[in-house]
Amino acid sequence: MEETRGQRIYKVVMLIIITALLSSLITTIVIRNKIESSSSISSIVQNGGTTGIESALASIRTMLDDEYIGELDDEQMLEMAIKGYVEGVGDEYTEYYTPEEMTEQYDTAMGNYVGIGIYMVVNYEEGTITVLEPMEESPAKAAGLKEGDIITKVDGTEVTKDNVSDMSNAIKGEEGTKVKLEIKREDDTLEVEVERKRIEISHINSRMLENDIAYIQILDFDGGAATEFKENYENLKSQGAKSLIIDIRNNGGGVVDEAIDILEMICDKDSTLLIEKDKEGNEEVTKSEENPIIDVPIVVLTNGYSASASEILAGALKDNNKATIIGEKTYGKGVIQTLYRLTDGSGLKITTAEYCTPNRTAINKIGIEPDIEVKLPDDIKELTDQNDTQLKRAIQELK
Repeated sequence: MEETRGQRIYKVVMLIIITALLSSLITTIVIRNKIESSSSISSIVQNGGTTGIESALASIRTMLDDEYIGELDDEQMLEMAIKGYVEGVGDEYTEYYTPEEMTEQYDTAMGNYVGIGIYMVVNYEEGTITVLEPMEESPAKAAGLKEGDIITKVDGTEVTKDNVSDMSNAIKGEEGTKVKLEIKREDDTLEVEVERKRIEISHINSRMLENDIAYIQILDFDGGAATEFKENYENLKSQGAKSLIIDIRNNGGGVVDEAIDILEMICDKDSTLLIEKDKEGNEEVTKSEENPIIDVPIVVLTNGYSASASEILAGALKDNNKATIIGEKTYGKGVIQTLYRLTDGSGLKITTAEYCTPNRTAINKIGIEPDIEVKLPDDIKELTDQNDTQLKRAIQELK
């Protein structure tokens, strides 16, 4: 029996960390496998059903008890052991969260953002953190952070391939605390101190362009993005919009269901929106359940930082002949993560499925090619309507 939208397990697709800072995006907590909270290595190993680890860790523990001159923190040692074990999977998206980190993930999903307020890209292969854009009225913008800034140090620790995930998480923190960042900006190296604050996040920017063209930029697919998208579209429609540009450039993704809910507004009922395949090769096909409410010509703007949920949206609109894709090839993150809450309050984010477009076009490590390729000029320092060649081409297409 097929699951309804309300019964479906919410999943996460994540590439670009959208701060607050976020290390993943979720709508709800999924409880499946359980690991009991314990400070006993033996208990953890038995629950995991793993052989050999208990003996190795017990030997190391004996040596530490005998030789280490300081005090041992069982809870911290256990958390680090589990983190290292999960990291050993070798998948940059599979991750263990402590109870405190898991609470942050949940709060983020509910819109309770605390951070410095930047959209950023974490490149795991190169070990870099790049600022895409500081949010309006955010601590980051007040501190002078700009698009293109590369964060090279966090509180004095250099960002490398080995610690880039930890460093991106380290930028987060409690409200009222501060973080020191070293920034590389072109040929200059700068140091800034930014205070973490609670931030009101908008998922959408919108406005009316010439020739009655509605422009909607989706900044992320966090919880509530689809509702905000609908509200903005209906407002522009009431102003006489006759066509639509959806801008998902620099949008690294978020919650799968937010992208699906937006597709529901555009694609015909019973249209295929997404195909997922699990480790056993089993397929789950998501189809539109509602009649569309948007029936105007659409252009979607993409670039190399359009990823995950952005690629789900672009791929479905392209394959269902509902939009023309203009810009550059997308990033190519075609895998989905599911977030599990464990019994001790900690969490485990696991890559559980690979997805493809409705026409079964693979995305992972490939990306989605635009229908019309348009690059931005290399010398652009600040994007405006006057120098945005991709936006200009979209307007021309809709004329």
